Amino acid sequence: MTAPSTCKLSTRAQAALCIGALGVVFGDIGTSPLYTMQECLKHLPATERTDGILGVLSLMFWTLMFAVNFKYLAYVMRADNRGEGGVFALLALSHPKGLSHRRGLGATTLVVMAGAALLYGDGVITPAITVLSAVEGFSSFSPVFSSYVVPMAVVIIAALFIFQSRGTKAIGGVFGPVMLVWFLTLGALGAWHLFDAPEVFNALNPLRGLQLLFQHPAKATALLGAIVLTITGAEALYADMGHFGRRYISQAWTFFVFPGLLLNYFGQGAYAIAHPDDVSNPFFALAPAGPARLALVVLSIVAGIIASQALISGTYSLTRQAIQLGYFPRLKILHTNAEQAGQIYVPLVNWALALSTIWVVLEFRSSTGLAAAYGIAVTGTMAVTTFAFYRVALLLWRWPRWKANLICGAFLVFDLIFFSANLHKFTDGGWLPIVLAALVLAIMYTWKQGRNEIQEKVYNSAITELELSSIAKSKNIVRVPGSAVFMVATPKGTPLALLHHLKANKCLQQTVVLLTILTEEVPHVHEEERFTLDSLGEGVWRATGRYGYMESPDVAKIVERIRNQGVPLNLMATTFYFNREMIITGGNAKMWEWQKGLYAFLSRNARPVKDYYQIMPTQIIEIGLPIQL
Repeated sequence: MTAPSTCKLSTRAQAALCIGALGVVFGDIGTSPLYTMQECLKHLPATERTDGILGVLSLMFWTLMFAVNFKYLAYVMRADNRGEGGVFALLALSHPKGLSHRRGLGATTLVVMAGAALLYGDGVITPAITVLSAVEGFSSFSPVFSSYVVPMAVVIIAALFIFQSRGTKAIGGVFGPVMLVWFLTLGALGAWHLFDAPEVFNALNPLRGLQLLFQHPAKATALLGAIVLTITGAEALYADMGHFGRRYISQAWTFFVFPGLLLNYFGQGAYAIAHPDDVSNPFFALAPAGPARLALVVLSIVAGIIASQALISGTYSLTRQAIQLGYFPRLKILHTNAEQAGQIYVPLVNWALALSTIWVVLEFRSSTGLAAAYGIAVTGTMAVTTFAFYRVALLLWRWPRWKANLICGAFLVFDLIFFSANLHKFTDGGWLPIVLAALVLAIMYTWKQGRNEIQEKVYNSAITELELSSIAKSKNIVRVPGSAVFMVATPKGTPLALLHHLKANKCLQQTVVLLTILTEEVPHVHEEERFTLDSLGEGVWRATGRYGYMESPDVAKIVERIRNQGVPLNLMATTFYFNREMIITGGNAKMWEWQKGLYAFLSRNARPVKDYYQIMPTQIIEIGLPIQL
């Protein structure tokens, strides 16, 4: 749901949107202080510790400034598709004439699909590292807890995924206020320790960071691989833009998130300079030992759960978008809040994420181990965003090529520097998000290519010259009382289900509606554009329902609108006819044999169309349609 216009909102409502953004948008980047400085300190040279910490702080500050303030807030977030952001929004915007006018899968589509696939790898690693690093805080309270860190993390993660089916309505209202407390705590703790080493303010000089990299080139790659943890979650600013709007996300960042992060990082740096012999996590060391530190650990766990929840919900949303746009097999999608269409639950994705995340915790067993796997997916997705944004700037906004090359070139150099700096992590765990992304990409690519082949083989070559009105009034066809809805893949031609029905039964209901559900390349379709109805004569009608890629089709409402326009159609007394595709391999489709087998497997296990549209089983007749790929 797109954020409402500012002029229609009271000051209180605007404040609520700003605070709400803290809980949904900034959970990931907001919990980075739990582990980022700790990882950076491990890669500093043994000598010149103070200069090294100042260099790290300088790199952190300017990385946040460039990635968030300059790239996302100033430029990328201006590329909205009717208020929505994310990689699929950029994909649609980068093809001004629409993806439906293109045959096959172009290079741009493949690159954006890869970026979307990388987000699934992020969806596994982020809950694991966030919760694990928060629970590790108990070790700083007392070493006795060290052996219980992994079991506690597994229990928390398991509970988090178990409760997903209940939706976020009950706890969503507290996300923002809790994260407000979190960012205020980050800032307060950091500010308290700033004057442990006042020289940390010298880190605002960008030359400090460059000096660190150039004087220690052997450690530069490892340092940049740790610095990138500072901006994990930056992509969420753009992906979640539709929930709150660019204005309120910018305000939340400027007034709460950015100051809180900077104060905390600089406070950690000052503490590390003043206590060179302390090898514990500097984040938890900011709080005094005792009840205050225990309270910080508990708050960290809650913040970690909120950050994980936001990413899990984002994965559900991404999956629905991919299904609607035809890049993913149909899955069961449950709506957990009747008042908010965006609050959904995807059981298969939930349990796949749960098992993968728990396995990751058991395999890596520490936030340090997981940090090695983190970074490749984040920087890869950021590079994909830059590529798609470049196309939008050139093709949609008509920027001069020199301007697009200059600005997007700077973005890409930044992204690729960090991406290449993380490649060394591949053997240490960085392979994990790559493998996960490759599996998701194989599914997305195969499904989309298979759908294109079937469209070409079956639906585009269907008999189109037949006049349905002529068929309907033929003496060889008996018109029987009642109504029928034939679900049609395209809003043209004669549906195969109808032809098979006529061939087998030699009869046709008095009222026949050919219904097509289309997904447009916009997040939401305006109600006045939702529905069209045309009479083909002899009691035959053609109806089209249009939905955005962030919406779920509602056949019952479409049927009600058809009825309201005078068509004698009763939802509870209507029979719905569907094709049931039965995929056979061994044909001449332009796909690899492994793809044909994978598509056949996905097709057999995808949720049937009849279930996806939530129609009563007693009202459905399926007609088999063998298709050889």
